[in-house]
Amino acid sequence: VKSEGPKLVPFFKATCVYFVLWLPTSSPSWFSALIKCLPIFCLWVFLLAHGINFLVSHRSASRILAGLIFSAVGDAFLIWQEQGYFIHGLLMFAITHILYSSAFGMKPLDLKAGLLMGLVSSSCYAFLYSYLSGPFTYLVAVYIALIGFMGWRAVAGVQLCNDLWTWTKLSACVGAMLFMVSDLTIALNEFCFPVPYSRFIIMATYYAAQMLIALSAVETRDEEDFRKRS
Repeated sequence: VKSEGPKLVPFFKATCVYFVLWLPTSSPSWFSALIKCLPIFCLWVFLLAHGINFLVSHRSASRILAGLIFSAVGDAFLIWQEQGYFIHGLLMFAITHILYSSAFGMKPLDLKAGLLMGLVSSSCYAFLYSYLSGPFTYLVAVYIALIGFMGWRAVAGVQLCNDLWTWTKLSACVGAMLFMVSDLTIALNEFCFPVPYSRFIIMATYYAAQMLIALSAVETRDEEDFRKRS
């Protein structure tokens, strides 16, 4: 953690800039898009700081970087969601979850975690269903399925019961859960009812989630270092 912390300083600074400026969402602009995306850009730099060779040789890390790129595009679209770009942002984040799921992998399978995540996702959609109409009825269903699947793969990787967990796998798990909280808050606020302090909840959990998922990309590097010391 000590070795990775300094590389995250730009991310923390950029996040502080976003919350300090707190630009109004009622007047979207390219400047507000830049401020919103800046912390994610810093996470690109965080991963790139580990070296291009590292990203090329470790597909999980490169997929997380690709997910962060699609996330930034999704963030930009959501700046103009009132102008009809909400679905575009939804699509970008759906691709992000596919990339993150691929990065987390399918081993171990952990069907119990999959069942639990399926129940949680189904319950969320069942609650939202009566508020949805038109294309959102199926678009939200697909999106919830994708983020639920991503959450399953992140939770399955921890293996707390088998004492095989690492801090980076735990980071991915917590990050995935925070991402789900952020997106659920968006859905409630967008389709159901106004959520108090929704913007703060959405962005705080979102930035924390992306940081933790980016941190999980250094897992393979930690394993290599451990083998060398052994």
